[in-house]
Amino acid sequence: LGKCLLSPIVLAAYAYNRSLSELGPGGRTEGEPGVLCQLFAFLMAFFGLAPTLLLLAMALECWLSLGHPYFYRRHLTRRLGATLGPVVAGLCALFCALPLLGFGVPMQYCPGTWCFIRMAGGGPRQLGFPVLYASLMGLLVLAIGACNVSSMRHLYGMARRQPRRGPPAAAAPRMEELDHLILLGLMTVLFTICSLPLIIRAYMGAFAADFNENADLSALRFLSVNSIVDPWVFIIFRTSVFRMFVRRVCRRLN
Repeated sequence: LGKCLLSPIVLAAYAYNRSLSELGPGGRTEGEPGVLCQLFAFLMAFFGLAPTLLLLAMALECWLSLGHPYFYRRHLTRRLGATLGPVVAGLCALFCALPLLGFGVPMQYCPGTWCFIRMAGGGPRQLGFPVLYASLMGLLVLAIGACNVSSMRHLYGMARRQPRRGPPAAAAPRMEELDHLILLGLMTVLFTICSLPLIIRAYMGAFAADFNENADLSALRFLSVNSIVDPWVFIIFRTSVFRMFVRRVCRRLN
């Protein structure tokens, strides 16, 4: 949804050879973001934070189902899962709308085809939101990493308790747990690598006054890459050919 909403705005800016502030109403003076630029900054912040919160919910569910199955069976219901998505989206929308209310400043970045929250320069009122946003992202990254590492530990323990010898049917559960273990590890590493640059840039801009648009653009690219790569990692890893390759490698290592 984020790609479908943001990509047409960027393509329109390239097609008309204008910046985002020039395309929409307002923002005709230099340095003033227009309405379209403010909307773009809001969408970038929202679709960077909302999927991260949903990933945390998925990581918590995985950790509870593996480590605390009785609690999971008793308290986690389908109704809770159905209501979690809209609640997370609503909270993220309220939080990311703070720059539109004056806490934080939307800013157009070079070459004028993307906008985000100003991450360097300005006073505490302008830089408070990016620091808060980066701190929240950092806490989410730590929480997701901790849940996934704990889930991987449980999966590894389950795999070791499976019989190593016997008919193929007895070894199948162990290999399935190893498949989930490797997939979870890959997605955790990718998510951490893609999220850390934005967190680092926000802190450097606020406390070290390091204004570097190219570095900020690279950080936003890393954050966008995560939502593109993760589904492909899941799709490719779930194919029978790739899983057979991983199983052969595991057997050779054993």
